[in-house]
Amino acid sequence: MSLYAAIDLHSNNGVLSVIDQDDRVQFERRLPNELPGVLHALEPFRQELVAVAVESTYNWYWLVDGLMDHGYDARLVNTAAVPQYDGIKHGNDHTDARHLAHLLRLGILPEGYIYPRPGRALRDLLRRRFHLVQQSTAHMQAVQCAWARRTGQGLSANGFRQLTAAAIETAITDPLEQLAILVQITVWRALDEQVQQVEKWVMEHLRDSPTLKALRSTPGIGAILGTTILLETGEITRFAEVGDYASYCRMVDSKRLSNGKLKGRGNAKCGNRYLCWAFIEAANFALRYSDDIRRWYDRKAAKKLRVVALKAVAHKLARASYYLMRDGGVFDVKRAFG
Repeated sequence: MSLYAAIDLHSNNGVLSVIDQDDRVQFERRLPNELPGVLHALEPFRQELVAVAVESTYNWYWLVDGLMDHGYDARLVNTAAVPQYDGIKHGNDHTDARHLAHLLRLGILPEGYIYPRPGRALRDLLRRRFHLVQQSTAHMQAVQCAWARRTGQGLSANGFRQLTAAAIETAITDPLEQLAILVQITVWRALDEQVQQVEKWVMEHLRDSPTLKALRSTPGIGAILGTTILLETGEITRFAEVGDYASYCRMVDSKRLSNGKLKGRGNAKCGNRYLCWAFIEAANFALRYSDDIRRWYDRKAAKKLRVVALKAVAHKLARASYYLMRDGGVFDVKRAFG
């Protein structure tokens, strides 16, 4: 008899449901987030279990890795794509776990990508850099706003980096306001130091990567954007077609059309937000460094909104990156924007 298991995972516990091929519940219990306890609950069903589905939004590493280490076929649920079951009046964690196991049994469970463990820490480290840069930029902008309020003068990014305690004391007389600015500058410097350290660690691991070298042949894609694209993409072979990759990068419109009319929109946030950011940034830089791309953009912007034209450039860069990661080689601007 084949059995199917699903775990609805939460911050400190998860509900495990095991059903048979006729959807009869064989086991169902809420368990604490402890791998030995989960393995103990699954052990009586090990021989008959086809797979174990895990639904989680953020804390699945320990469970999925642990299940795979102990020989279970673990499947990560794509939470954004799970069809909800509306045939019951009352729903809870137990019915959710049962529904996931039911979808697994039918072979229609939407599955997420389990990023390979060897590269996962490096990818997550680069994501930490992304958030550190956001925080450091927020502190810089706060100082720029405070400076403009008190002096009536703008403060450029370079001017901010060159600020000294003496310059602050000369321009702003209130000691409390001086202290507020100095505190934020101190925090910004600490964040900037960590950002540079993270970049150094990441580049030490990927400096000799031929795939990164191929990506960096693209105008607008440097070391940071290249490593972001490489690490966030993972195994390029998981995308059957270039269109699948472009959609994953959020470069494809989410529209629902009927008879040529817009009837609604899908989930515009479905995909990888870090890749979306990377290709938009690459498009902005590509306009500066490539005359061919700039001319293509200008022609597009003459007919469409500039933001639409910029997104079109990002889309083309995403498609080109797909082929560079799959086949290697060097970016050809004539093929991409000819």
